[in-house]
Amino acid sequence: MSDVIAIDGPAGSGKSTVARALAAALDWSFLDTGAMYRAVTAEVLRRHIDPADESAVARVAQDAHITTEPRVTIDGVDVEDVIRNEPVNVAVSTVAANPVVRRAMVTRQRRWAADQPRGTVVEGRDIATVVFPDATLKVFLTASLDERARRRGDEGVDSVARRDDADTGRIVSPLRRAEDAIAIDTTHRSVQQVVEEIVTCLKTPN
Repeated sequence: MSDVIAIDGPAGSGKSTVARALAAALDWSFLDTGAMYRAVTAEVLRRHIDPADESAVARVAQDAHITTEPRVTIDGVDVEDVIRNEPVNVAVSTVAANPVVRRAMVTRQRRWAADQPRGTVVEGRDIATVVFPDATLKVFLTASLDERARRRGDEGVDSVARRDDADTGRIVSPLRRAEDAIAIDTTHRSVQQVVEEIVTCLKTPN
């Protein structure tokens, strides 16, 4: 498998923006794993399935064909413009906590990375701890709650805080910093500054 930079962190910490910019700077591939869970959630809601119905949601995840670049699709339907709406924001943590869904997504994520011709930057909430525990470099992004809520725009502080609790408290693959991950607080830093720090860490021998 090619080199992997695994970027984890809570909602609004800058994972997607930083990971995408980092991949461009390195000319590597990029995978937004959160978009995969959101795509499944959008399809679950479209079918009027209760997100808490584990078996029904699992079937959706196992059978679905998902792409995240250049736009997010599930079973050929473009859902890029709906995966950040409030119903998905509310339901995605429940869907993502489903153990069968997580196993299905992890298998796809590992297969995708193995197929990349160069290195890949993968971001999410369990990338360094579960999906790629042997990643070349592990990064955990943080930011203040107020700043993260401001960045999300479509979510308030209460919504982001609820997702923090759900992500850190779930039984399967909870959000946590890997012991060997570098932590970067992005609150008062530009995307370019964060990217440059990660590139420096990548080039610095252990």
